[in-house]
Amino acid sequence: MNKVNPKALLHSKWSKVEVTHKEKHFIITKVKFDEDQKVVDCVIEAVMTKNDYEIDWRELKLIDKWRIGWQ
Repeated sequence: MNKVNPKALLHSKWSKVEVTHKEKHFIITKVKFDEDQKVVDCVIEAVMTKNDYEIDWRELKLIDKWRIGWQ
């Protein structure tokens, strides 16, 4: 399991284990918090295609889907 700190998500880099649409490397471009400092919105951007995707930030903890950094 990847360790993910919600407060350190913004601008963090990630690699997808299974490449889809030639998108492997991603960066977190937007993180919104509610009044209790819980993540309510997280947007990840593919580096090569610049496509944005909304993502449940907890999915980044899954080591079979995501790796920390660009690998």
